[in-house]
Amino acid sequence: MTYLPDMTLRGTTEPGRHRVVVLVQDGFIPFELGIPHRIFGRARDAAGRFLYDVVTAAVTGPGPVRSDSDVVVLAEHGPQALAEADTLVVPASYLQGSVRDDGHLTPELEAALAHLRPGTRLVSICLGSFVLAAAGFLDGRPATTHWADAELMARLFPRVDVRPDVLYIDDGDVLTSAGVAAGVDLCLHVVRRDHGAAVADEVARRTVVPPHRDGGQAQYVRRTVPAAAAAGTGAARAWVLDHLADPLPLADLAARCSMSVRTFTRRFRDETGQSPGAWVVAQRVEAARNLLEGTDLGLDQVAARCGFGTGQSLRAHLQAALGVTPTQYRRTFRQAA
Repeated sequence: MTYLPDMTLRGTTEPGRHRVVVLVQDGFIPFELGIPHRIFGRARDAAGRFLYDVVTAAVTGPGPVRSDSDVVVLAEHGPQALAEADTLVVPASYLQGSVRDDGHLTPELEAALAHLRPGTRLVSICLGSFVLAAAGFLDGRPATTHWADAELMARLFPRVDVRPDVLYIDDGDVLTSAGVAAGVDLCLHVVRRDHGAAVADEVARRTVVPPHRDGGQAQYVRRTVPAAAAAGTGAARAWVLDHLADPLPLADLAARCSMSVRTFTRRFRDETGQSPGAWVVAQRVEAARNLLEGTDLGLDQVAARCGFGTGQSLRAHLQAALGVTPTQYRRTFRQAA
């Protein structure tokens, strides 16, 4: 099967539009290649204008690039396109050769990355982080990758702070995601960081995915006794999302699932990778972010609606979670939106 991009689906390239270049090589995973095109390629402003220009560049292209299946992509750009990238996205490939064998770039990858301009934002999906690590871009930085390869990554690249329990890591100009679908989470996060929650949420709705996923990779690691063998805690989580403004005692949440507090807490952590308390705080922070971006409510009103009680409590939680005050967050993302 050969895939030829439908040029009529893309927005017309405009000078000054943020350019995303997706670097693809033999052995790529079609789903991962599609993620940045779908997320960035569908992001529009309130007037309906496309916000990103997304192109695919073949490491040895332009030309055909074989996937890990029978899909072949005809890339219109070669590695020279990296010189025009504002953001470079590196998906995984199952044919990365020495990158995963001994931690060194192939000559073709090294030559391709040499085209990058200083200051280009770097994003990896799944094992694409191995490429960034082999190039030295992750030295001294926190990074993640697919949980099954995190130990290998830590061994090959001891200067990288490998964190296997998260879905993605935003370290400013370098961002890495966990396995496969976590690339969706990271790309939505980038859109949100660039243009605010309204734009990212609209892309998520059209893609039929949640704007934000809870927990980390721990919930996907195979266990000796699968968590799914027993009744889950999903009913309690669904109820919490509709009652964030209310007190949420742990005992009440456990009772909704007909469990003891101890059993509920254990299963909750198995399913989400977080404790119930940490998960509730994360949902309240997320709700506060949406209200700060999309409304003119005062801080005490936002705090009350999200269950933080007071503006002072909201300020402390947002500072702890995001490193900024509510006022700073609103100023940044209301302008972006």
